[in-house]
Amino acid sequence: MKKGQVYEGVIESVDFPNNGKIRLAEEEKTVIVKNGISGQKVRFSVNKIRKEKAEGRILEVLEKAPAEIQPSCPHFGECGGCTYQNLPYEEQLRLKEQQVKAMMDEAVEGDYVWEGVLPSPVAFAYRNKMEFSFGDEYKDGPLALGMHKRGSFHDIVNVENCQIVDEDYRKILTCTLEASKRSGLPYYHRMRHTGYFRHLLVRKAVKTGEILIDLVTTDGRDCGGEREITDYLEKWVDDLCRLSLDGKIAGILHTTNNSVADVVKDEGTETLYGQGYFYEELLGLKFKITPFSFFQPNTKGAEVLYQIVRDYIGDIRDLTVFDLFSGTGTIGQVLAPVAKKVIGVEIVEEAVEAAKENAVHNGLSNCEFIAGDVFKVLDEIEEKPDVIVLDPPRDGIHPKALPKILDYGVDRIVYISCKVTSLARDLEMMQARGYKVEKCVAVDQFAGTVHVETIALLQKSK
Repeated sequence: MKKGQVYEGVIESVDFPNNGKIRLAEEEKTVIVKNGISGQKVRFSVNKIRKEKAEGRILEVLEKAPAEIQPSCPHFGECGGCTYQNLPYEEQLRLKEQQVKAMMDEAVEGDYVWEGVLPSPVAFAYRNKMEFSFGDEYKDGPLALGMHKRGSFHDIVNVENCQIVDEDYRKILTCTLEASKRSGLPYYHRMRHTGYFRHLLVRKAVKTGEILIDLVTTDGRDCGGEREITDYLEKWVDDLCRLSLDGKIAGILHTTNNSVADVVKDEGTETLYGQGYFYEELLGLKFKITPFSFFQPNTKGAEVLYQIVRDYIGDIRDLTVFDLFSGTGTIGQVLAPVAKKVIGVEIVEEAVEAAKENAVHNGLSNCEFIAGDVFKVLDEIEEKPDVIVLDPPRDGIHPKALPKILDYGVDRIVYISCKVTSLARDLEMMQARGYKVEKCVAVDQFAGTVHVETIALLQKSK
């Protein structure tokens, strides 16, 4: 086997998140390829070679898998956002259950109850937040606004027919792209670090229909006069306000971001129209959401997720709950009506301020939300928890913070993970410190994609 060599083979299985396995008997190696599904016969090139396995890139699908269907999204395969839209939803769930259970079986010591995977209440138009990127369709090509092309850091795919958002997103996306093209202003070039347009952030509440739109740009110092930028922003806002939408625009914002990193970063936000927040409802509670605060991206799926958390945490009537990595305080406030007290910790100050306001709006007086790094804040809190809920970022809990959390020695911990590999890693330390996984369930909040939420209930061994 040589690097660059081309082979044909059938994908035998797919491991989390999207690692297809092809066994080449003549080479006595397994080749890992991404973005394929079990049963496809593919032509692929070999990119990396290791002792027992290699990595490759799919060049062409020669034969479809038996379960494969025609994807509903015309951008499928070109856009890097979705991977499994060419599978029936039932098959997507079966695949995710197989992947998560295999990882949990390997990570968990002893017996535990596996409760399967719960579907999203809706498989399309479920996203309540999207971050679109500006760029060009190809090198030196026309301005584009959408998602990164699969496998490309630079090229952007216009996704005016994206199926995981509703029609309002598509109208806002098209309107913004047309206005940006007319302006003549350039997009921010990620290598040269020059230009103006960077991202478009759109959030829409499923229950209230309120919409928040945020254009993220540089300060435009290298893009001509201030008058041109002001004229563009005024015309863009006017164009958006003229759109016929199912929802209602709550606010249109402009965020400046001069950082080199290709991320949405707030270095100052101006409200161009309306207000800088909107409201969403979840399990009978109302939540104020700001542009950069974390809120589960699938509202109806989040209700399924949080109902499971309530069931797993059990009777907390006389107990203090720590909600760590609390975002806008959704989990904490869902639990507060049946708890003695809830203390939430979140590093994003904007989210903490929203959480405090949300608690007041929801009439909850037994909630406290603290801004700061979990690792540092735990040293400053005098109260001790009886139960802990963990909902960390994708990479899991920092290895310095996890021992502090476990030092409390609480009887129950509920861990919510959006990346099961991070959960599996953290379980090693948690089990070594005397915690046993009692039960586990997956909740699909990201239909059509490789992602899935996993919830584990851990009990302290007596």
